[in-house]
Amino acid sequence: MFYFYAMPFVLADDGIVYEDVEPLTFEGRAYPGIKISYEKGVGESPEDEYIIYYDAPTGKMTWLGYTVTYFTNEKSKEWHFIRYTDWQDVNGLKLPKRMTWYETENNLPSTKRNDVNFTNVVLTSDSKGASSFVKPENAEFVK
Repeated sequence: MFYFYAMPFVLADDGIVYEDVEPLTFEGRAYPGIKISYEKGVGESPEDEYIIYYDAPTGKMTWLGYTVTYFTNEKSKEWHFIRYTDWQDVNGLKLPKRMTWYETENNLPSTKRNDVNFTNVVLTSDSKGASSFVKPENAEFVK
């Protein structure tokens, strides 16, 4: 969820390839798009692809198209879509207030599936400290 929530900030690593794509048209409105793919061997799932579709007048990300390889090392031909309709200002950053997943038909968004709302979002520059990440006494590491 963090990856989708933190879009597009998580798409700035070395080895990312950006390219313009045809706009997404939904409900009579066109959204220009930028496709994000990865050079071979970059990241955990270099075959995953993303397309950020944005509102041309504001530049705000409105849609995210994405594929998932589930570590098969093969590019997927199935696109999934999330719509970003509501943003909130958190310490000077614009972050999603609501993300909506859509069903797809012919690799395009069709009907709304479900919303995920984010409330009481807090960002801080204060470090939690190493003690926050210590393994609890009764916990076990799983390989």
